[in-house]
Amino acid sequence: MSTASQLADQHLIDKMPETATSCYHCGEPCEEGEVLLEDKIFCCEGCKTVFEILNDNGMCRYYDLDENAGISLKGKAREEYAFLDDPDVREKIIDFSDGQRTRVSFFIPQIHCASCIWLLENLYKLSPGVQASTVNFVKKEAYITFSEEEVSLRQVVELLASIGYAPAINLSNLDQQDKPLAERSFYYKLGIAGFAFGNIMLLSFPEYLGLDPGADAYFFRVFGYLNILLALPVVFYSGRDYLQSAWLGLKQGILNIDVPISIGMLTLFGRSVFEILTHTGAGYLDSLAGLVFFLLAGKWFQQRTYHNLSFERDYKSYFPIAAHRKEEGEARSVTLDKLEPGDIIIVKHRELIPADSILLKGEAEIDYSFVTGESEPVRKNTGEKIYAGGRQMGGTIELSLTRRVSQSYLTQLWNDEAFTKRTESQASALADKVGKLFTIAILLVAFVTLAYWLPRDANTAINAFTAVLIIACPCAVALAIPFIFGNAVRILGRHQFYLKNTAVIEALTNIQAVVFDKTGTLTQRGGSDIAFEGAPLDAHEKQMIRAVLKPSGHPISQQLAAFLGEGEPNLDERIYQPDSWEEVVGKGVTGIVCQRRIKVGSRKFVDQFLTNQCPEGDGVYVQVNHELRGCFRIKNHFRKGLWNVARYFREKASLFLLSGDNNRERPMLAPIFGDNGNMHFNQSPQDKLQFVRKLQEEEQKVLMLGDGLNDAGALKQSDAGVVVAEDTNNFTPACDAILDARQFHLLPSFLDFARRSIRLVYFAYTFALVYNIIGLSFAVQGALSPIVAAILMPLSSISIVLFGMLASNGVARRMGL
Repeated sequence: MSTASQLADQHLIDKMPETATSCYHCGEPCEEGEVLLEDKIFCCEGCKTVFEILNDNGMCRYYDLDENAGISLKGKAREEYAFLDDPDVREKIIDFSDGQRTRVSFFIPQIHCASCIWLLENLYKLSPGVQASTVNFVKKEAYITFSEEEVSLRQVVELLASIGYAPAINLSNLDQQDKPLAERSFYYKLGIAGFAFGNIMLLSFPEYLGLDPGADAYFFRVFGYLNILLALPVVFYSGRDYLQSAWLGLKQGILNIDVPISIGMLTLFGRSVFEILTHTGAGYLDSLAGLVFFLLAGKWFQQRTYHNLSFERDYKSYFPIAAHRKEEGEARSVTLDKLEPGDIIIVKHRELIPADSILLKGEAEIDYSFVTGESEPVRKNTGEKIYAGGRQMGGTIELSLTRRVSQSYLTQLWNDEAFTKRTESQASALADKVGKLFTIAILLVAFVTLAYWLPRDANTAINAFTAVLIIACPCAVALAIPFIFGNAVRILGRHQFYLKNTAVIEALTNIQAVVFDKTGTLTQRGGSDIAFEGAPLDAHEKQMIRAVLKPSGHPISQQLAAFLGEGEPNLDERIYQPDSWEEVVGKGVTGIVCQRRIKVGSRKFVDQFLTNQCPEGDGVYVQVNHELRGCFRIKNHFRKGLWNVARYFREKASLFLLSGDNNRERPMLAPIFGDNGNMHFNQSPQDKLQFVRKLQEEEQKVLMLGDGLNDAGALKQSDAGVVVAEDTNNFTPACDAILDARQFHLLPSFLDFARRSIRLVYFAYTFALVYNIIGLSFAVQGALSPIVAAILMPLSSISIVLFGMLASNGVARRMGL
């Protein structure tokens, strides 16, 4: 017999004592007839079908993870999803499609436990068309990639519905980012706990008034039984999340924080029922109801606090990449939040597609590696759809947007596992270690307290035991990093230094070697002194050369295009439209304009019979129809604050310079980097990658600062990669942070702030330790009631949140941030 069948049979045996007519899949009563499959009973054909799918694919562990994990499927009509066959509806829902794979995000409110995650991330076993699926438990979202050659969008949704996870699809608010603060069922649980708490206290007035149990035995008994009835939904409905979480953790060998809470609840309930039924006491049901009510109230307050202090940054500050919107025939740079459906944008070579759009003009070669992980460019024709997250690898194109920019989608792509670096976090490791040992320590303290008090005073023993289990909470440790680091990320973002996630903060502060790219990183795009050496260019030649330079996103190309456009009329794109345009990374650009072949780039790239107009290797050469026309000399201006930034890093790490340009600026940079082999010129993208890798082989933590154009490999390989962006979207998912070039001089302050944020985390750990020691010292003495413990427990977490916010804000203000 297979393991799956054994699990299924064991599940049936486990459920037999409950009821002989309950559904094997969902556990609901089979009131309208039974559907039989061998020795198993189902309430409907839907539940039977899901079991067959799970059993055939060896996935009956789904039931083992969560008893009654299935959801009843009676009355599920498939026609309700017929609208998904409409191509227009499909286009509104999907995130990406290249004809072979399609990616879609669904909000699934039914996600609630480990078995939900397990089943949803194993969808590929239920349908061969599903290629991958991941779950964001906090947001209750599932990200599914599937092949439309094998399965349609409608069939994917029907599959989800068939296993009880129908996605919430509302076409009227697809762009709405807000999710409910809490599910409706949570408010039901809170309301029932509050109702029972008030009424149990009311029915406990004989005890509160000190009435004689002997003379008023009838009232004591009746009110005691009523209290038990009121306490049942409190424990098994309002407190179900705690009990369920503890049970699932224990089944998987994990002692989570809900284990001591659940033990405390069940102890109070069991002791109270025993005393009431044996008429030996009034029990502690008022304390139990108050405990659950205040736990839920604290949980709600925590969720509300977290919601209000959410660190989900919006796209107008998160991605400091501009789009070139076409207005009145001219391209104007605008931030992403100002883009609307219907806007026409211009996308140059290697720039990111910010939102779903339609190709209007140009030759589109889209690299979707940001979305799919495959870098082979996809050619698109005029009128075809282009999805957000793609990168244009050809010349300039014009797009008409069909959707607003989706910050959450871009963020999701940036944080994809393919671009996530494995970094060791000391603060996070400490939190994980504390979390694992904490519950064991608390259980030991609780049982020692119980053993000490039980022979002396049973009432004190129960109260002390429960108070110890409830008041001790490792949540403060777990919350320190997301809230202190999260607020730090928000503050840095406010000053145009945008981090991918909180883990980058520690990566930035553990640096032993700093590697700088030169062009576009240390140098400014504008303000360079440019001179042309050679026979003077006429207006027609200037426009042809400018037409070839404009599609490139490289800083030198943009500087030269701006230089050639000074005092000249606007470029007539109908006449000066480059054909067969190409950019060779690190070398130059080429294209055909007005039936003439134009090449602009390095001496080696132009590669013709050169005169002595320019020294070898110096300048940017221009060739028209295989004839050298001369070269541009560029005198760069370095960024504001470069010397202070270099001095700051030199005190903490080794400095290196990697440049794809020639070495004519070596004397100017020698005071910063020294002249002992720390500067390397004429470096290809592969050379930069290998250099960073060599430093890491020497066990050095490397920070790489580049412009994201010719150094994407080095940025990805480094322990922390920072792109210096200057009003353009040369964003690369390989980077860990984006620094607005105007804030380059503040980089030392940003890193000092990151270091101080790490110190705040350790202060928070100390606060959590002191809180737990003080709380436990009162609890073990029996001086703390379970209700007070239930109030103090969430307050400790809220205190950490407020400490993190106020302290990090205070540090930022003192540093002038």
